[in-house]
Amino acid sequence: MIHLKIDHSKINNFVSESEINAFQSKIDKSYEALLKKTGKGNDFLGWVTLPSEIDDALLSSIEADAREISQSAELYVVIGIGGSYLGARAVIEALSHNFAAFRKDGKFPVVIYAGQNISEDYMADLLEILNQRDYALTVISKSGTTTEPAVAFRILKNHLENKYGKENARKRIIAITDKERGALKTLADMEGYKTYVVPDDVGGRYSVLTPVGLLPIAVAGFNIRKLVEGAVAMQNFLAKSSNIADNPASEYAAVRNALLQKGKTTEIMVNYQPNLFYITEWWKQLYGESEGKENKGIFPAGVGFTTDLHSMGQYIQEGIRNIFETVLSIEKPKHNIEVPLDSDNLDGLNFIAGKRMNEVNRMAEIGTMLAHVDGEVPNIKISLPEMNEYNLGELIYFYEFACGLSGYVLDVNPFDQPGVEAYKKNMFALLGKPGFEKETESIKKRL
Repeated sequence: MIHLKIDHSKINNFVSESEINAFQSKIDKSYEALLKKTGKGNDFLGWVTLPSEIDDALLSSIEADAREISQSAELYVVIGIGGSYLGARAVIEALSHNFAAFRKDGKFPVVIYAGQNISEDYMADLLEILNQRDYALTVISKSGTTTEPAVAFRILKNHLENKYGKENARKRIIAITDKERGALKTLADMEGYKTYVVPDDVGGRYSVLTPVGLLPIAVAGFNIRKLVEGAVAMQNFLAKSSNIADNPASEYAAVRNALLQKGKTTEIMVNYQPNLFYITEWWKQLYGESEGKENKGIFPAGVGFTTDLHSMGQYIQEGIRNIFETVLSIEKPKHNIEVPLDSDNLDGLNFIAGKRMNEVNRMAEIGTMLAHVDGEVPNIKISLPEMNEYNLGELIYFYEFACGLSGYVLDVNPFDQPGVEAYKKNMFALLGKPGFEKETESIKKRL
């Protein structure tokens, strides 16, 4: 059995069950194309069977490296962009203390990030902190030439070597890259860095269950075996049937596309826990980069409630009616805090005195869902009993499989991203990269 549950009863006023079930034939074809690896982009379908293929030797090696890093580093810098860091960050922040950086009793390095932007001030602030603390780093890139992480690694490699000396610095660097080729692989071999492989048949946004995600998660002190175990459970469960009534990934894919047919072109991922922010960010890349092609796809957005009810709540309630929400709900919190009684009751809140904060938050969740449905915003609910590694493993694989199904239902290739090259060509031309002379001349005329 799996723990994840999905409930689409709050869309029944907008889409009928027959309209959802009408997608069954497309879901069946998409399901077969995923499991048999025959569909579009099938050279990047390694993630489909990945969880059950992760061997003990790999997990043991990652755990050993994580222990070694913990002994020598207070900070652990993960250099990567997009899928090369979002999956790890999503899991780490979902499981971490909300104020982990301020805890004095931390047993594990604090994981921080670089190469996900090209901000000079961000890098300057990072270097200032790294001057004061012991650190190690992992650089994640298949090619080693992606601009943002390559620039960050060039700077941080230089800083690490100046701080510890070249010989000691190389012991503090792990590269996660291509098995055989690419600039980073070449450099790692030259310098003697420890390396892990990004599988050829797994794209970045589907790579959280490879060393790309597993190593940072292990360094942060979390149980990667439980994460993988949850993913395997979901993989096995989804492999049993493509039936919308029995398969939550089929259900989610069908419901999303049925809503799209009704003009609901934007999906807002909603959570009620601040440490789920990066789960939403990972989900946004997964679905946006997978589906947004050929002028198709549902636009993925995200909000954190109840915070954003005081900023985005008005638009969601009464703005353009092209949106639906998917609520990621965690049933059981880790702690128990009750609202105290106040004899003066100046804020008028004694009616909730003695209630747990989680009960108040839960009623906010239910009340908001009902209000938004009344405001013509359909709601899907995905729930987990509690936030832990096992349940996150389930959630990750569920989202990945449903994304593959949904992309195939839209008849796009969910595993490429040709559109992201457009900005790079312009940036390279503006920076005067050799070989881009014609583009440089053309852009200068436009400017």
